Amino acid sequence: MNLIFYLTAAIAVASTTMVIFHKNAVHALLYLVTSLLAVAVIFYQFGAPLAAALEVIIYAGAIMVLIIFVIMMLNQGDSTVAQEQAWLQPRTWIGPALLSALLLAQLIILVSNGQISSSQTYHYIGPKQVGIALFSHYVLAVELASMLLLAGLVGAFHLARRRNIDSEGSNNAN
Repeated sequence: MNLIFYLTAAIAVASTTMVIFHKNAVHALLYLVTSLLAVAVIFYQFGAPLAAALEVIIYAGAIMVLIIFVIMMLNQGDSTVAQEQAWLQPRTWIGPALLSALLLAQLIILVSNGQISSSQTYHYIGPKQVGIALFSHYVLAVELASMLLLAGLVGAFHLARRRNIDSEGSNNAN
């Protein structure tokens, strides 16, 4: 159990480090998804399958899709198509794929053993208790987080729209 935890934590730290030091946004997103998956495996190891599922569904799924849409909206035009194709070469996927394969092997080992941890006892908290806590005690934090995400998305849309309007106006003037 400790070996799997330390290996998962090392994968999370390594992929997060790659997110910080990568200059390419698409490559950094691949490593960020791997890091979020590693955190989900850690949640599962410590007896929080709901938190692990939410980590995968919300962060590695939905928020990464939003970030990709924002990157696509800020696209500079036809000149970046070749650059994007160079970014998504198969060799780009080797690092995140290897780290994700290690995470999958660790998760299979955890599930096949049938027990999460024999040395600690955990209290199960179901989705109903999480929902009650989020929308009673933490309702202000949930609403602020949703407004922050919405403001970022609307801001990115207006930045991309303004560039397109400026470039169309200069093309029509010629």
